[in-house]
Amino acid sequence: MKPDGAPGSEGRLHVRTRTGSYPVLVGRGLLQRLAGIVDEFASVDRVGLVTDDRVGPLHAERVAEQCRRAGLDVTYLTVPAGEASKTRESWSVLTDRMLDAGLGRDSAVIAVGGGVVTDLAGFVAATYLRGVPVVQVPTSYLAMIDASVGGKTGVDVRAGKNLVGAFHPPAVVVADTDVLATLPTVERAGGLVEGVKHGAALDEGHFEAFERAAPVLLDADADAAASYVLDSVRLKAEVVGTDEREAGYRQVLNFGHTIGHALESASGFALAHGAAVAHGMIAEADAGERAGVTAGGTRDRLEAVLRPLLAAAGARRLTLRPSDVSTFLRVDKKARRGRPRYVLLERVGSVSRGDNWTYELPDTLVQDVLTRLLDEA
Repeated sequence: MKPDGAPGSEGRLHVRTRTGSYPVLVGRGLLQRLAGIVDEFASVDRVGLVTDDRVGPLHAERVAEQCRRAGLDVTYLTVPAGEASKTRESWSVLTDRMLDAGLGRDSAVIAVGGGVVTDLAGFVAATYLRGVPVVQVPTSYLAMIDASVGGKTGVDVRAGKNLVGAFHPPAVVVADTDVLATLPTVERAGGLVEGVKHGAALDEGHFEAFERAAPVLLDADADAAASYVLDSVRLKAEVVGTDEREAGYRQVLNFGHTIGHALESASGFALAHGAAVAHGMIAEADAGERAGVTAGGTRDRLEAVLRPLLAAAGARRLTLRPSDVSTFLRVDKKARRGRPRYVLLERVGSVSRGDNWTYELPDTLVQDVLTRLLDEA
């Protein structure tokens, strides 16, 4: 399922769950025929197209015009770029504007953007009129590899990231790797962290593929990206198909995210998601080694791959205290009875089963890990 590199070619796989399935299309030139894809998989008369003010002029305006030429009634909806837009307030504004435009059950939401837009627009679709279809059109590595696939939608709140949301599988995901060339290197690097996570948690071969291809992926080579993104989506689809609602096994996809999300929230989102997760993976590998769960040398191997991505992402020095981070660990989604839970590796490519795929760790161990991370980062 590797695209041949010709514009308009695609790789295709299906995410299959107990509640149904949906296709993920990955390749070059897909935006040029998006209206036809929407007609094939959503079959609606009207759409609310959600984007941000940075992606809009680059891609979404062309998508909107293409849809209008195909006979769709398009309500064009824009939010400011950045994590600060992923809020209940933005959700409220978007749903009100769709209601004002008279969008009914013959409508779908099209999300054109990065992870913030795909999460936010997906939540709008999940709740609008109790649920309308969403077509996810990710325009960043982060969104293609992770955020747009799996059906998790949501917004950030004061207590932390993604704590309000819904599971709402898309009608189709359309990932055109040609658009990656319009991303700054800092965002490519941050998004590729999620691909490293898939390899670290699920498949050593995928991890090694990134080690070999990192330079061309950072340069946004569209053909290399299509192959890598498709394989990364394959890994995530296998997990989601087993546990769509994160009751157990799907938690393996949160490797690096317990500490990563806490770092992101403690920084007031000044630390970008990809950089936060990169630091989180290094720290959680360290924690696993200290707990006797993770093979020795795993932290160093991860750090060797992730440090260049952190440098390319322009990650600033962390100026947080361990106590700042600990406050947010307690409200992580995996926490039980106020105690944070961590996904720990056995080694690169394999997660330790633990207690339903997570571990509770002693506070002193976590504080030592955070102290080392914050001293070195």
